[in-house]
Amino acid sequence: MNETPQDATSTRFAQLKLAPATLHNLEQLGYTQMTPIQAASLPLTLAGQDLIAQASTGSGKTAAFGLPLIERLQTAGSPSAAIQAVVLCPTRELADQVTQEIRRLARARQNVKVVTLCGGVALRGQTVSLEHGADVVVGTPGRILDHLERGSLSLAGVNTLVLDEADRMLDMGFFDDIAKVVRQCAKDRQTLLFSATYPEGIAKLAAQFMRSPQTVKVEAQHSAHKIRQIYYEVSESQRLDAVSKLLAHFRPERTLAFCNTKQQCRDLVAVLQAQGYSALALFGELEQRERDQVLVQFANRSCSVLVATDVARVGWMSKGLKP
Repeated sequence: MNETPQDATSTRFAQLKLAPATLHNLEQLGYTQMTPIQAASLPLTLAGQDLIAQASTGSGKTAAFGLPLIERLQTAGSPSAAIQAVVLCPTRELADQVTQEIRRLARARQNVKVVTLCGGVALRGQTVSLEHGADVVVGTPGRILDHLERGSLSLAGVNTLVLDEADRMLDMGFFDDIAKVVRQCAKDRQTLLFSATYPEGIAKLAAQFMRSPQTVKVEAQHSAHKIRQIYYEVSESQRLDAVSKLLAHFRPERTLAFCNTKQQCRDLVAVLQAQGYSALALFGELEQRERDQVLVQFANRSCSVLVATDVARVGWMSKGLKP
């Protein structure tokens, strides 16, 4: 196993060997400067190397594996096309987030179809989606294995396999399921493994299923005991656009945004949802059941952006609720 030292200097996406349309899409999304994990891993993965990347959640790892995955896609959108890429995730919530981000990153490519396969959703609907063709599958090991065993999914044409948050999948007891899924993928695929920690099972996975992987490691970029505060002055007309640009730039795992009125909350949520973010509004006039549902979705990461009024914030904190 070869190890590549982490270059702490962020570089621009424009320096990568990406298709011009992809670079233009990244610019539109506000992605100009790579995060450390992207700067360390993308030159390797775009060159076709297998990779073990150790980086925390929120470090920009989805783009780190999403961009090479998209670049390796061949003819996209044909109903008869084989599945070309698979991303295994530990939870349905993470799979949904990864699906949304891959779709955003792939906007420059025509007809790229991404299908999510997770538990908690009827198998029949997922089977119908697969029958209509898919280029990329994102899902949990158990549900993907279900489809493989039922014959509704074939991974023989996969050229990119991603194990996202591999340590969490191992903690949840998915090693055997992962192994069964990997064995059904094409042997000449590229395998990318992303993990926040490096437990013993990671080495075992790498030894069994990866080909001379490169290794990159990015240390946490901030202390858990420190809060960095930044403010930006913008005009009223720039307010909504500024929020979406900040989210695109910093790419936080979860975000709280506060507004003065419920209408401002609704306006911001509408803008964010239109851009592919999973955003929900919370304000004082919602029924208690509705407020509880919003908070549960934010707490379990089904929703990545919670837009709330100050009144709502005081209300939930007074009841000891934590988003």
